[in-house]
Amino acid sequence: MNFVLRPCLLLLCLAILSIASSPAAAQSGRRQKGENKESKPVAPPRPIADPTFPSASSTATPTPVNGDRPRSAVKKPEEVDPNDVVKISSNLVPIPASVVDARGYAVVNLKLEDFALQVDGQPRDISELTRSETSVRMAMLFDNSGSLDTAREFEKRAAVRFFRRVMRPIDEAAIYSVATDSYLAQPLTKNVALLEQTILGFGRPEGGTSLLDAILDAGKYLRPYAGRRVIVIVSDGIETTSRNDDFELAVQKVLSDNCQIFVVQTGMYESANVRPLVAERRMQQITEQTGGAVYVPKTMSDLDVAFDQIAADLAQQYVLSYYPSSERQDGRVHVLEVKVKSRNDVRVRSRRGYFSPKSD
Repeated sequence: MNFVLRPCLLLLCLAILSIASSPAAAQSGRRQKGENKESKPVAPPRPIADPTFPSASSTATPTPVNGDRPRSAVKKPEEVDPNDVVKISSNLVPIPASVVDARGYAVVNLKLEDFALQVDGQPRDISELTRSETSVRMAMLFDNSGSLDTAREFEKRAAVRFFRRVMRPIDEAAIYSVATDSYLAQPLTKNVALLEQTILGFGRPEGGTSLLDAILDAGKYLRPYAGRRVIVIVSDGIETTSRNDDFELAVQKVLSDNCQIFVVQTGMYESANVRPLVAERRMQQITEQTGGAVYVPKTMSDLDVAFDQIAADLAQQYVLSYYPSSERQDGRVHVLEVKVKSRNDVRVRSRRGYFSPKSD
């Protein structure tokens, strides 16, 4: 009996052991089978798109998330102050142009195709036309010489009224004191009260008039600034003591600095025989060449008319852009003429020349 039971018990134990080990064997077999196949990587979940970061296919360098902005990074367009943007061009010639109809009213609805430009008598292309919403950087040359002793208070009132009537919030102005030694009395500022304080703080006028020196210094001072550059001369225009007394050179320099000049002649004359005719001719010439104008007020009402005209000029100008070709970089003054070809009933006042420095 024992011989019969022992083999049966042995077989039963083996069967139980086989059944108990079969799931593990089957599971182990599935892993081995899966390992023999070529595995495919599983892509991570796609993040939700963030418009502040470039897409994966973009070639742009992503902005560091730790706030350590690289030096070469550029501000977003909305973070850039338009007045800080300077388009650097060695040969760009800006041409401010004032257009009025037969009644003297400004014509403000013209387009690029309405204008025609000639340089040295030959038609040239105008690359761009903008309006006068751009800021103005101006330098007032205030005559502190002895020649204006009798018209001193009138001259001060003229300067103060000028800033009050002409300055806009986007504009800046500086003041030069013009005497034997001309100097910058007030750097560029938007503070009209500070400009008035500078004018009223000038003492009794004395000495000579270094007007040409002041013109050259003011043009050089304004040169690095963006926007339109304007020099306003409050003086009788008489030149006596400048170190650089070459008038033609002064005209060439202000043309090179792209400055527009307005003159408010404050000398009051009773007779044409005592009027400084040479000074008048020079002031007329330098304003015509740069696209400005001369005003000779004798009363406060005359001042208001003159300043209103200057303010309207600066607020309603067109600014044409001309790029001379490389062969015109010859160290000469070239003649400019601007016309409105679409209308015959308007007058244009603009600069009449530009100076082209020699190319290196």
